[in-house]
Parts: sequence; structure tokens; C-alpha cells
Amino acid sequence: MTTLKSKLKEDLTTAMKARDELTSSTLRLTLAAITKEEVSGKTARELSDDEVQKVIAREAKKRREAAEAFAQGGRTEQAERERAEGELLDGYLPKQLSDDELGAIVAAAVDEAKAAGAEGPRAMGTVMKIVNPKVAGLADGGRVAAAVKKLLAG
Repeated sequence: MTTLKSKLKEDLTTAMKARDELTSSTLRLTLAAITKEEVSGKTARELSDDEVQKVIAREAKKRREAAEAFAQGGRTEQAERERAEGELLDGYLPKQLSDDELGAIVAAAVDEAKAAGAEGPRAMGTVMKIVNPKVAGLADGGRVAAAVKKLLAG
């Protein structure tokens, strides 16, 4: 069993003993998503820590999107719960890059793409291919794309 998955299970046990309903339900759903990912496909397999991290990131993103939808629908209690679940899951992910750090990586990638001859908005794909491996797991794809578009637009 991977270390991240075993940490989730240990934290679930601790939360259950402490009768922390929010944490235990969030971790149960996340572990279910991990198990679902493990058994999907032709053969069951054990996920690596990186793959478990991707599942956690996907679950956290679902919580953020749901919180936004509930807030727009006027259901503030449900929105707060979804936000709390998202923040709890963010604790298992690596620290996200700040806007300044992301901007520096994107600027370097834009310069690299311009040196290769790609310029303007059409260079988006080229720049994203350079940036994505460097920021994988450290920044949301939407944030990265927005930063690249902003720099390419001038």
C-alpha cells in the first residue's frame, strides 16, 4: 500500500475515533474514489503515490466547483461544507505555487517558445507543453492557462 493511501486510512481511523463527521465522510469518499480508480480497467492494480495524489486533487476540485455552485444557488450551508471538505483534501496535496512563482515559470516558458519561433496566441499549445511538466500537481490547469493567455496577449 502506498504511503499516501495508508496515511488517508490512518487519518480516517483517527477521525472516526474522534467522531469527526466531516473529516471521516470526506476521507471515506476519497478512499472510495481511489479504490474505484484501482479497480477500473481490465485488471485491478495498486496506485502509486502520484496517482493517489491526482485522485485527491480531482476530488478537491469537485468540492471547490460544488461549493461555487451551491453559493450561486443560495445554499450557503452546503457551500461552506463543500469548501471545508476541499480545504481538508488540500492538506494532502503539495503546496500550490503562488501567483508570482507561477508567473516566473510561465514567463520563462514564453521566452523559450519565442526563441523557438512561436509567438502570439497561437503559441498557447507550445507554451503549455513546456509549462505543464514543471507545474504538475503544483498549480491548477485553469490557473496555468490563464497565466499563459495573459502573457501571450501582451
